[in-house]
Amino acid sequence: MNHPIARRAASLSPSLTLAIDSKAKAMKAAGEDVVGFGAGEPDFDTPEHIKKAAADALAAGFTKYTPSSGIPELRQAIADKLKRENGLTYKPSQVIVSCGGKHSCFNVILATCQEGDEVLIPSPYWLSYPEMVKLAGATPVVLETTDRTEFKVTPDQLRAAITPKSRLFVLNSPSNPTGSVYTPEEIKALGDVCIEKGLLIMSDEIYEHLLYDGAVHKSVASFGPEYQEHTVIVHGFAKAWSMTGWRLGFLAAPEPIAKAIDALQSHSTSNPTSFAQKGAVAALTGSQEHLPRWLAEYARRRSYAWQKLNSIPGISCVNSKGAFYLFPNISGTGLKSADFCARLLEQEKVAAVPGVAFGADDYLRISYATSLANIEKGLDRLDKFVRGLKH
Repeated sequence: MNHPIARRAASLSPSLTLAIDSKAKAMKAAGEDVVGFGAGEPDFDTPEHIKKAAADALAAGFTKYTPSSGIPELRQAIADKLKRENGLTYKPSQVIVSCGGKHSCFNVILATCQEGDEVLIPSPYWLSYPEMVKLAGATPVVLETTDRTEFKVTPDQLRAAITPKSRLFVLNSPSNPTGSVYTPEEIKALGDVCIEKGLLIMSDEIYEHLLYDGAVHKSVASFGPEYQEHTVIVHGFAKAWSMTGWRLGFLAAPEPIAKAIDALQSHSTSNPTSFAQKGAVAALTGSQEHLPRWLAEYARRRSYAWQKLNSIPGISCVNSKGAFYLFPNISGTGLKSADFCARLLEQEKVAAVPGVAFGADDYLRISYATSLANIEKGLDRLDKFVRGLKH
């Protein structure tokens, strides 16, 4: 018997990222030499003091339920971080700890958006944003950008897209998938439009600490009380502390939104993992000495990959200012992204993510969160693939 699938699930697009990743892993398991550029996670291990804090919590029996929105110690540590690093004042009751940055985003959208609402999402976008919006019953409205503007949406473009149905604007800087970073002036200008039009901002700041070439991160909430009232910050431990598998994210929101999200989370996941939260406290309050080392290595890889990509005929690439991705334009090769990636994997054993997954079919996402040796080998193969295309 065929049981019906709910519309909310049936309408979702399968993840192209996971499809490519699955095929690459199957090829590797079969003994093939596959170079993967798909990973959205650091290739460094979680720092030792963080692992030790979680291990100590386990050994001490800290394995029971916690408050659904996180342990008080961690919520306070997050509020302290936002004050110390971002100049923002939040009470711990305005902070919600969740099961990953993705979970934080989903909670915000589900708690603030519903049928009839529109959510404005600049593209290229992280591929889960539109699907989360659909799950909430709302409608994603895509604002297209290109490499000509470093993939940044303008205040005029945002203003023109706003209708009486607009409820939420998704702002992601530094960006996945492009690595673009809005300047503080650009962030404020977008915040001004949202305040003028009464639009809530979901500011995804999970790549906050991964910046290059003097780029500066400034949260839209930090320009003043009115900006903070129009903003929900989403963040997490995955990127700057290499804690992807720990599944810990957090958000900071105006009190009524935080309260609604707390209620929502109490009926969905309950609390994030107890002992992982102790690791997160150590991440925020302990040594940060790993980060300059990681950033220096990312910068080295980024520099090599950017120069190599721009040397390949038919490919052009603006340099990233943050995160650990490059987003090269492949329109000069004559192929669209899904076809390009499928053939690249088949012929040269290189896995990259097609830009169509991010709403930009003339591009690829290349992650440089892998070794320089892998990057050199993979991009040599990509070069060979492109030069072998018959036009």
